Amino acid sequence: MALTTSTNNQALLDAQLELWHTTFAYMKSMALKSALDLGIADAIHSHGGNATLPQIVSRATPTLHPSKIPCLRRLMRVLTATGIFSAAHHDDAGGGGELVYGLTPASQLLVGGSSSLTPFMSLALHGIFVSPFLGLGTWFQQEHSDPSLFEMTHGQTAWDLNDHNPAFGKLFNQGMVCDSSFIMDIVVKDCGDVFRGLSSVVDVAGGLGGAAMAISIAFPDVQCSVLELPHVAANAPTSTDVKYVAGDMFESIPPANAVFLKWVLHDWGDADCIKILKNCKNAIPSRDAGGKVIILDMVMGGQSSNIKHKETQVLFDLFIMFVNGVERDEQEWKKIIFEAGFSDYKIIPVLGVRSIIEVYP
Repeated sequence: MALTTSTNNQALLDAQLELWHTTFAYMKSMALKSALDLGIADAIHSHGGNATLPQIVSRATPTLHPSKIPCLRRLMRVLTATGIFSAAHHDDAGGGGELVYGLTPASQLLVGGSSSLTPFMSLALHGIFVSPFLGLGTWFQQEHSDPSLFEMTHGQTAWDLNDHNPAFGKLFNQGMVCDSSFIMDIVVKDCGDVFRGLSSVVDVAGGLGGAAMAISIAFPDVQCSVLELPHVAANAPTSTDVKYVAGDMFESIPPANAVFLKWVLHDWGDADCIKILKNCKNAIPSRDAGGKVIILDMVMGGQSSNIKHKETQVLFDLFIMFVNGVERDEQEWKKIIFEAGFSDYKIIPVLGVRSIIEVYP
């Protein structure tokens, strides 16, 4: 009997642990946000990739008060437990020594520079994006999907806020450019075959042209253009070979050998995606003439057995729901692709949680 009681109690404690672990998981995000706000990765990098707490304090931007060192130690303990930084004792003559914090592959991506992912992470962890999820339960009680969770919280859509709030608009653009720079460097190196042999590519809703510029540099024989709304195209850089076209993807898309859609369709429901894809089909030649649509987006599930991979996908699907977006599995992609009038597609799952989908007319 005592053994049974002990077993039951352990099961209760394990269940409590599961609830606590999930409940306080948001502290991992907030600890990462603090590391971004304080420039901890840059501070460690400035010391050659390894630094003690006082050294981090001396190089952090903005300036940290030395009295916060004990609290910083607790923050770093979370960030090392979650794999953002490493920690090891620096041996000295007396043995033991002070903890020295180092960069891991993850935090190396947070060091300032053209390859830094800090702008995107800062955007995803900004209060404007985080706060809507405090009302997720309330949103589920509404009959319709409109207003979106974001609009219910902020009184306007994410796109309107991006257009009318200069500070947020700048943060949003920096985050998107950062992601394009990171992922497109991998795309052109590991998936360059999807662009070879093309004469022209139009990057639909391509923002300030980060993806199109990466394609243009890697494949100078491909004429690259970006279709964007007029107010976005008006602010596009001029010192580039990429052409910027003012327009609306829901109305028409400029003719090209191929249409590129990077992280666009996940923002829209099926009906809107079918409308966009139909316009893409009208813009490209036949398959025999090399016409195709190149989609860079998530394909939920897939062949990966990586638990972190799958968990990240479902978490991001819930995240994108706040603008009424959706991440699709293969059957859901197949549905909108065929309903838009295309004849075939091919999924290339080589970009971590994202994939490339080639769609043929």
